[in-house]
Amino acid sequence: MSDIHQIVKMDQGGVNDRILAKESKADFRRIEAASVKMPTCFTSAEGKRFFVRLFNTLQLNMHFISVIARTRLDHDDIVKVEGSVRAKLDAVNESLNSAIDGAEALFKAHGITSVATYDTVALSVDVSVLSSFGRRFLEVLGKLDQLMPLLQTLEIHEVITAQAVDIQRASLKRQVRDVANGARNLATGLRRRMNAMGERGEGGPESVPAPAANVQASGVLAQELEATGDDASVSSATDTMEPVVAAVVVK
Repeated sequence: MSDIHQIVKMDQGGVNDRILAKESKADFRRIEAASVKMPTCFTSAEGKRFFVRLFNTLQLNMHFISVIARTRLDHDDIVKVEGSVRAKLDAVNESLNSAIDGAEALFKAHGITSVATYDTVALSVDVSVLSSFGRRFLEVLGKLDQLMPLLQTLEIHEVITAQAVDIQRASLKRQVRDVANGARNLATGLRRRMNAMGERGEGGPESVPAPAANVQASGVLAQELEATGDDASVSSATDTMEPVVAAVVVK
């Protein structure tokens, strides 16, 4: 059998170079925390781009929330913020698991035994994971990367429509993006509170503020959580997707 490379030009790593060139480098020069090095590989366009654009940004914002802000702000407030991020991670993880299970069920039902593969070079990196938030978000990105070729395969075999794939893909990408954006917004809110405390000459949690100040701070936190859709009830699972099986047209 003739080699496909004899009749078409294939990617030799240029796609990854373009993706990396478009994104500014996250500044880790002030991060003194230890990290766990994890080998990671992304093959889909969505997985590569989301990893490059969102992962290190989320890590920096969560480091600010969990480490830096905790030295200046009330510990209970930090726990609430961390809880809201965890809830979003849980929700998108559940959505991705359901979508993968649904896709695999359709593979079995239609006798599909092979998954579509990418002809572009995979993006393989050793990732420095700073926290459990970073580890869990990396797992979410890995599942998104795993799902993309499954959906493409089902579309190629006309098990699901292109429109169904687009809807599924867009909804899941939005949920993944919301985790990183939510962490950024919460970190920004905490940074503003710390700056305001500095202007008033207030200390960190070790200096006991007046009860009225406690009430005011709690009110500000509630507003920040609500503004990002991250209130303590964060059942952002309300934004979860229906499994693939429910979103497809079976032929």
